[in-house]
Amino acid sequence: MASEEFDLTVIGSGPGGYVAAIRASQMGLKTAVVERDPGGTGGTCLLRGCIPTKALLHTADLFDEIKHGKDYGINVEGLSLDFAIVQNRKNRIVGRLSKGIESYLFKKNKITLFKGQGRLEGGRSVVVKGEGGETRIKTKNVILATGSKPRSIPGLAPDGKSIITSDEILQIDHVPKSLIVIGAGAVGIEFASVFARFGSTVTVIEMAPRVLPLEDEEISAEAGKLLRKYMTIHTGAKTEGALKGGQGVEVAFRDEKEKATSITGEILLVAVGRGPVTDGLGLETTKVQLERDYVRVNEMMETDEPGVFAIGDVVTVGGRPHPQLAHVASAEGIGVAERLAGKHVEPVNYDQVPSATYCMPEVAGVGLTEAEAKKRGYDVKVGRFPFANLAKPRIIGQDGGFVKVVSEGKYDEVLGVHIVGPHATDLISEACVALRLESTTEELTRTIHPHPTLPEALMQAAEAVYGHAIDA
Repeated sequence: MASEEFDLTVIGSGPGGYVAAIRASQMGLKTAVVERDPGGTGGTCLLRGCIPTKALLHTADLFDEIKHGKDYGINVEGLSLDFAIVQNRKNRIVGRLSKGIESYLFKKNKITLFKGQGRLEGGRSVVVKGEGGETRIKTKNVILATGSKPRSIPGLAPDGKSIITSDEILQIDHVPKSLIVIGAGAVGIEFASVFARFGSTVTVIEMAPRVLPLEDEEISAEAGKLLRKYMTIHTGAKTEGALKGGQGVEVAFRDEKEKATSITGEILLVAVGRGPVTDGLGLETTKVQLERDYVRVNEMMETDEPGVFAIGDVVTVGGRPHPQLAHVASAEGIGVAERLAGKHVEPVNYDQVPSATYCMPEVAGVGLTEAEAKKRGYDVKVGRFPFANLAKPRIIGQDGGFVKVVSEGKYDEVLGVHIVGPHATDLISEACVALRLESTTEELTRTIHPHPTLPEALMQAAEAVYGHAIDA
């Protein structure tokens, strides 16, 4: 068995793993990455998550806009969707980005990539089982960045054909006539938004009382209202089972009034969350502890095994719910790498992690929701401003939704910003900077925004906190 020695070995090359490895190498640490996915580097986000999904969403946005071309004086005849080309474009984007990590970024940063299943043998040794046999890596530190996989629910076991997860739906070869989606979180809603605009009849079933239940309640309610314009959504509904037949999949559920009902669709997408990937890691040879199958870490991302860290979807931090987001994994990975190199780095502030859902309309938020701010005892003041009152949303034909600013009365500090509407996932970055800098509401209102633009809605929502919005 061949042997090599490194300062840091990262198991997993997703947005947490490959980013941590690059930063570690930039800080002078000899770094290795272990990846078992035959699809390449980049992890779930790049290979079968964020990136391919957003490629499909962009096509859906464009297709939908062209459909309404006559509203802009553009006459379009014979419009159709070539789904094979849609999929090929998506695959090219994914392939190019994945190869870029391995062929350019890793080589540029002198990172050694081992392809195969990595397992720990104690806290200082990683064995990689690949096509050419086994390689033992001696390492001073390890970062577990193995990510997550789709969850299933009893009675709805995916078969990869008619009952599928987010993995399989990215590879289907046609637009289904009808699609049932169980789960109205970000994953379910994004795929519902894609295929509804591609032409599928889409039905969403969600157990929570509203779509995107982790978002601010008012934002979630507005998103549900706008999404219902092109899909059917059942909230407060409990799925009871599914039966495959000649016509597709029949899903039985109870609606919010406890009435038993069923619906049949060509394909059923199960999008009920994701679970951690810890199989084959050899954790039993270490002091690493699991909590509800997640790797337990402290705020510095340290496990119970000295020198072994974990980041991203695979972890639970202090027993609290952990956001399963690519940018969270990246931030955690950079923090671990810099601390290993001797730099003082504060732990991730999870109150300042932005959420982003790329449906139509988009939804994004950062900071405390109104309900959470009240729960924590703040003197809460809220400002809201509708996109419909501005020129730019009217110009681009997307004037639904609004911006909501949650502020604190005593010191005027901005506690949260929540958006449903055009380009919300881009607009939220301004709010991220505001929270990072502990901005006040007045500082947002005094910041001159160019006109006509979409970000003016954020400025005027801040003005609305004290009833001073100009265009309200």
